[in-house]
Amino acid sequence: MRFLPLMNLKVLRLAGFFGIIAPLFGLLIVASSVWLSPWFSWTGNALSDIGGSAGFEAIVFNSGLAMVGALLMMFSTGLFEMTKGDMLGQVGGVMFLIASILLIAIGVINITIEPWHKYVSVGFFVALPLSVIIIGTFLLRKKMKFYALLSFGTAVLAAGMWFLPWSAVAIPEALSVAYIAVWEILLGFWMFKRYEDKLEE
Repeated sequence: MRFLPLMNLKVLRLAGFFGIIAPLFGLLIVASSVWLSPWFSWTGNALSDIGGSAGFEAIVFNSGLAMVGALLMMFSTGLFEMTKGDMLGQVGGVMFLIASILLIAIGVINITIEPWHKYVSVGFFVALPLSVIIIGTFLLRKKMKFYALLSFGTAVLAAGMWFLPWSAVAIPEALSVAYIAVWEILLGFWMFKRYEDKLEE
């Protein structure tokens, strides 16, 4: 990669690590919250309904989302590092950082705090795929075709979920984030491996 020497590979490696663990931790948080909420229905609720309940599941869900958002902010440092010197790539990094902050806000401003919860939730589900599309464009320009196509594909699927006739929003919420999680884990692994690959050169 022509832009590889410009990167701080140690920063990239650490950011890649956070990119891998953030989605896995997020999956654990959602699964634990749903398990703690026997009343929850995938076809009748939003995931945020868990955060508005009066039980322990609300603490797990809200605090967990805030922690996942913080991990995503750490991953965004890798996006800034790999797009250093490229305006479009940096814009994508900013959008991802905004999405990370909005995820923290979803946990802090739970569903009982309306209309603000709706604002931050919509902002998150718009900013996340948008950031991935912008980063994908940067990757395409850098001839990283696999990761560019992965970016476009997961972003389109994440956004497209919202145009299907769901009876409730829990499923599109989960699927939308899950598609982006695949992108994040694979790109995070690429970041993580750059340091070892450089040492082997």
